[in-house]
Amino acid sequence: MLSLRVCLFVCRMLGVCGMHPDHQEALKKNRVVLAKQLLLSELLEHLLEKDIITLEMREHIQAKVGSFSQNVELLSLLPKRGPHAFDAFCVALRETKQDHLEELLLKTLSGLHRVHPPEWSPRHVLSCDYNLNLPLLVHETCSPHKQPRLSADTVERPLDDRDGPPCLQVKPCTPEFYQTHCQLAYRLQSRPRGLALVLSNVHFTGEKDLDFRSGGDVDHSTLVALFKLLGYQVHVLLDQTAQEMQEKLQDFAQLPTHRVTDSCIVALLSHGVEGGIYGVDGKLLQLQEVFRLFDNANCPSLQNKPKMFFIQACRGDETDRGVDQQDGKTHAPSPGCEESYAGEEELLKTRLPTRSDMICGYACLRGTAAMRNTKRGSWYVEALTQVFSERACDMHVADMLVRVNALIKEREGYAPGTEFHRCKEMSEYCSTLCRHLYLFPGHLPT
Repeated sequence: MLSLRVCLFVCRMLGVCGMHPDHQEALKKNRVVLAKQLLLSELLEHLLEKDIITLEMREHIQAKVGSFSQNVELLSLLPKRGPHAFDAFCVALRETKQDHLEELLLKTLSGLHRVHPPEWSPRHVLSCDYNLNLPLLVHETCSPHKQPRLSADTVERPLDDRDGPPCLQVKPCTPEFYQTHCQLAYRLQSRPRGLALVLSNVHFTGEKDLDFRSGGDVDHSTLVALFKLLGYQVHVLLDQTAQEMQEKLQDFAQLPTHRVTDSCIVALLSHGVEGGIYGVDGKLLQLQEVFRLFDNANCPSLQNKPKMFFIQACRGDETDRGVDQQDGKTHAPSPGCEESYAGEEELLKTRLPTRSDMICGYACLRGTAAMRNTKRGSWYVEALTQVFSERACDMHVADMLVRVNALIKEREGYAPGTEFHRCKEMSEYCSTLCRHLYLFPGHLPT
């Protein structure tokens, strides 16, 4: 039997090494919200640096399937990681721009009505000017500890005050709609409709010092869900260097499945500049090289088949400040060009231009920055998802991208007190499509 002195020593050690009960209670009360919303990519690195978790723990967490399971595993570990784990976790949340979750924990903590010794006060580790009465949903703006750099490396800015990813449902097209529109449209009957690739770079390590793309995981998950619901077989690439992007995009373009499917989608989510996107190593991959991999010369399996590209990345560092609308008449659109007819004799073998049957949507205009909400994801992907899920059933892709433009045009940033307040974004698309491209969601070929 242990002596009384040994028992007291063990109890004292448990009190020193364990997490304070109030901190455990704050984590427990917010466990569901944290499990749903935590973004772990950079957070784990901060906790590792502060010796709150070990390398083995990080690997164990990352081995879990899905972000929710990974978050649950971390939340189960934290109460066992000592008296400083809670404060370090709160600091890590702030440093990874997840302030809304830190404030949720601190607000819960302040509501427990318990007296803390000085060493347990969250203000001992956290900044002393924290307001525990702040609302849960805070405006997405640049970190107060890190001033925005107005350069090509300052890309997507989290600016507005919305929250949470959307819940997706895609409306199916009717058999009647298919029958009345299929003759003048690209053939889209294969199952799957085609292959889709979603490439998302979130955590950057190169010399460019590119910021962690908080909210990028929401964009990635949303697009994967959307493309699956539209009938595509989705391939995913995460955190790739420029060289890896080049090689894996080429591998994807050469997949034999393209021969037996009717279309293709490529979505690229990263930091960027005009004409290129960054790999996680800070090196650029030129977009023209991406398009070249899928053109008629290099990807014969996709000849005469529609190829869709969606680019969520900045194309410069200028923030669109917008202008005030003035009263005035609206102008009628320009009349279409007259069609010309060339009476060339039919050749024995059909020739194709090197690049055709492509449509590419860009989140922003040349020279401007794209906007991203750190909790809800980027403006462009959110608008794209909303329009495609609601209107793919009865609208072709080019018209849907016009609808996306309209949604982006109406949106503006919310960052009071900063130069980004009421900033704007304008998306655009370019097309070499030669027919209407209807996705015909839910239609089964007969």
